[in-house]
Amino acid sequence: MLVTFPLLDAEELRCAHGLLAAGHWSDGRASAGAQAALAKNNEQLAPQGDEARALGQIVLQALDRTPRFLAAALPKRVFPPHFNRYGGQANTYGPHVDGAIRFLENGTRVRTDLSCTVFLSPPQDYEGGELAIQGTDGERSVKLPAGHAVLYPGTSVHAVRPVTRGHRLACFFWIESMVRSHEQRKLLLELDDALVDLRMAGETPATVALTGTYHNLLRMWADT
Repeated sequence: MLVTFPLLDAEELRCAHGLLAAGHWSDGRASAGAQAALAKNNEQLAPQGDEARALGQIVLQALDRTPRFLAAALPKRVFPPHFNRYGGQANTYGPHVDGAIRFLENGTRVRTDLSCTVFLSPPQDYEGGELAIQGTDGERSVKLPAGHAVLYPGTSVHAVRPVTRGHRLACFFWIESMVRSHEQRKLLLELDDALVDLRMAGETPATVALTGTYHNLLRMWADT
């Protein structure tokens, strides 16, 4: 399941670009595992820097107000957002799978059920840089407007194609969902989408009953 949605508004993007310009960039391979480091060639904003922390708060606050993200991810824990840059000699990330477990600063483990990328550069500012995600129905190529995000299974093999002009700035992070199964999350999202459409015509006994079904399934499958 691949879900895209708008996340950051124009003012948030303006603040984000100011912080990105002021931050310290280093070799992105420092944060990659052994396999991923062989494929990774980008730059990453120092995750402990003031700029990265401020940027992370902007993204996390936006996630909290975005119903589409909450409905699709059903988040239990969100790994703090990180920020990367592609361009020049550091311009690509070959096919790889993200590590299954990430560790927060306090040692808490986060299972990477879902991956999320937020595009921060307007697509006309760079060439290439598509996020290529392999799924059961083939490969999907994603390149979104600045401020838009894509959510996809953490189990997916994915890559960032070479940036041949300009720079691609993006945010990336992982989510541990209350519902571990991709199939169950997909069913819950489909049911939620159908309920939203049905409610356009007003609340009825049928929508009340289906809402009960949604929450009973969530109660059955969720780990809080």
